[in-house]
Amino acid sequence: PASAEDVKKALKKASEGELKGILGYTELPVVSQDFVHDKRSSIVDAEACIHLNDNFHKIISWYDNEWGYSNRLVDLAIYTNSK
Repeated sequence: PASAEDVKKALKKASEGELKGILGYTELPVVSQDFVHDKRSSIVDAEACIHLNDNFHKIISWYDNEWGYSNRLVDLAIYTNSK
């Protein structure tokens, strides 16, 4: 079990740490247009997330499908070339 704040805190920490540049996190009021050409794969919308209880959490996340995916392919190409 985890509280709503625990879940949000873990997602924010990941977005600032090991997943920086891949996972984003925002507490601002946003709409889909805010994420056009955003190179991150997923941006958690903390204000839109739904927490029914400590065992049920629905995470809402935004993304620009083509742009985020294309950037992950570039990351993969760079990684592959480094090996």
